[in-house]
Amino acid sequence: MAIEQSEPIATDIPVVSLTERATDKLREIIAKQDRTGLALRVYVTPGGCSGFSYGMTFADGTEEDDTIVEMQGVRVVVDPMSAMYIKGSEIDFVDALMGGGFALRNPNAVSSCGCGQSFRTADQSGTAKACHH
Repeated sequence: MAIEQSEPIATDIPVVSLTERATDKLREIIAKQDRTGLALRVYVTPGGCSGFSYGMTFADGTEEDDTIVEMQGVRVVVDPMSAMYIKGSEIDFVDALMGGGFALRNPNAVSSCGCGQSFRTADQSGTAKACHH
């Protein structure tokens, strides 16, 4: 009896992905800027009420060690330190009555603040701090 070898299971998780709504909104914003090569930079900084904070900005270029994710004509860039904390995250665009924006759903966050921009990972020690948003 011969054993068939199957294809290897893909275990590589993208650093970040975009929902269709986020992709559409980013394309719209970038088109209004009329700047080719513009990308969304997603980053994590220490601080915030839960330990780390998310940030997003537009960037004209990339750094040598950035991870670049391209989806349907939109580029997202992430630095290596931030990539460790947001790997597998999804960016969505949320419309809300009191203001919407881009939201990051992070499977690595074990707790987050009500502001939605601060989070804590499982291996991070310490206590949550007051929200300053």
